[in-house]
Amino acid sequence: MPKWLKRTTGYVLLAFFILFNVMMASQAYYFTHFFPLTEKPATTAQMSGMAKWKALLLGMPFYKSKVADSLTIPHQNITLTTADGQELSAWWIPKDSALGTIILFHGHGSNKSALIPEEKAFHTLGYQVLAIDFRAHGNSTGTICTVGYKEAADVKAAYNYVKAHTQQPVILYGISLGAATILQAMQQYALNPDKIILEMPFGNLQKAAEGKLRTMHLPTEPLAAALTFWGGIEQGFWAFHFKPQDAATAVHCPVLLQWGLQDQRVTQSETNTIFKNLASHHKEMVVYALSHHQSLLQNEPAKWGKTVSDFLYKQY
Repeated sequence: MPKWLKRTTGYVLLAFFILFNVMMASQAYYFTHFFPLTEKPATTAQMSGMAKWKALLLGMPFYKSKVADSLTIPHQNITLTTADGQELSAWWIPKDSALGTIILFHGHGSNKSALIPEEKAFHTLGYQVLAIDFRAHGNSTGTICTVGYKEAADVKAAYNYVKAHTQQPVILYGISLGAATILQAMQQYALNPDKIILEMPFGNLQKAAEGKLRTMHLPTEPLAAALTFWGGIEQGFWAFHFKPQDAATAVHCPVLLQWGLQDQRVTQSETNTIFKNLASHHKEMVVYALSHHQSLLQNEPAKWGKTVSDFLYKQY
């Protein structure tokens, strides 16, 4: 091969490498930032051709989801402050003669109002409830989401609040991001709840990126690794070391792990690994055959109701 051709090929490959990483860094930035919703964002159909290409190549902004307070049970709006200064918006739902308190943690891009069906169900089962908006979500402060890494401090703040206000049992419930963050917080802060309920937690950040790409019908490699790398670099931590599946080894309390068989975001292999790593002597994994990455309560209510009530009422 002539020298000029080798040189040209090298320049082309270098340009492609730089362009690819600029694209991945931009995509990672938008995936980890939630912007205030000041006006209704344009839909894909409303975008110009140039805007669509820009969104495809560089990503498009995520906006904070709006909290819709349709909760009919009497509740109080409270604010919790994390150790690093974030203010978390929360609902405190009291219950006379409660059996304990269940703290609820939502998924990525969601907020506490998305869990109103679960909040009502737990209240009906005899528990008082605390439901929070993670940092950068709902009505909480912040714009940056680290997909569970710094959000572990949010779990700790909620747990500490409940422990300071009641002597009754404390149960942690989380879905997707919420479930993975519970695992991280229990290891990082040595939390000791009485029970935990985990629905569809991801195994590690790269697996979470792979799941997101699958739902977009995009190849997972090398995109997932690049997104994970840049997401961590931009937020100041080594993202490949963030593994809720490994944090599961710090969990010794009774655990109910639930997963939907049709889930494209979280694989059965991830779920099996988390279940295997849980150090608890009282753990149960339940698979919902008709569900994907969604509210298992809303999709299979009868099964969810019996499974969860049996777990909560069981004495270990």
